Amino acid sequence: MRLVFGLVLMAGLGLAGFAVYMAQNYIGAYQNALEQERAKSDDAVPTAKIYIATRAVAYGETLAPEDVRLAPWPKESLPETYFDEETPLMVEGEKPRVAVRQIEKNEAIMAVKVSEPGGDAGLTSRLERGQRAFAIKVDVASGVSGFLRPGDRVDVYWTGRAPGRDMNLPQGDVTKLIETGVQLIAIDQQANANGSDATIARTVTVAASPQQVAGLAQAQSTGRLSLSLMGATDDTVAQADEVDQRSLLGITPTEMKAEAEVAQVCTIRTRRGAEVVEIPIPCTN
Repeated sequence: MRLVFGLVLMAGLGLAGFAVYMAQNYIGAYQNALEQERAKSDDAVPTAKIYIATRAVAYGETLAPEDVRLAPWPKESLPETYFDEETPLMVEGEKPRVAVRQIEKNEAIMAVKVSEPGGDAGLTSRLERGQRAFAIKVDVASGVSGFLRPGDRVDVYWTGRAPGRDMNLPQGDVTKLIETGVQLIAIDQQANANGSDATIARTVTVAASPQQVAGLAQAQSTGRLSLSLMGATDDTVAQADEVDQRSLLGITPTEMKAEAEVAQVCTIRTRRGAEVVEIPIPCTN
């Protein structure tokens, strides 16, 4: 009985080993056939590795290393401008590029869709979190004679009249510093800071918080705004100066005291017995 059991066990192990051997041969043949088909496919469609997007990149976003990868691309369908290992999209030490157009996931990164290293996509990429763009009307006098450039910082002065006739308020035109160190991000429709030609701008665009924008809008609608250019390395904060016509001319306001008018009274003296009495009479002169 034991002999029969041993023969059956040996036969089972033999069959199992034969099945494993056949499976290995089958899998190996399948893999070889698959590799041959892939080789034929590569020979039929030549490819080149170029950079593509790993996610959808919106306009104005900065490209990070994890946003792109190298992937095979059919050579016959390569875009006119692309980035590969010979012309890398990102070079160590260079500033990042910015998307100047919408880029979809798995789309080839083309030169027309990204800026140069360190470039930007316009005003939206220059605004920090919580900032807004606001345009200020200027002329040759209030715009510092055309010497303003995107990236400069300016102080903003308001000139106007105080409302009402309250004697406690300044009289006449008043000039007051309302904002200091405001950054310019565009002159007219130009946001390029590399220009060298001086032009007389009609508007300048500044980056400001919503609260600052509200103050600038109110000031612009009730008076005139003038800009004062700050130095490139100036880190001082201007004081909240206020000048009116009296302080400009050095006139000190004085209190006018009303003098009470004293009525002139004329009298005559008359003796009535032992008593002298003064009797008022109309003055003749």
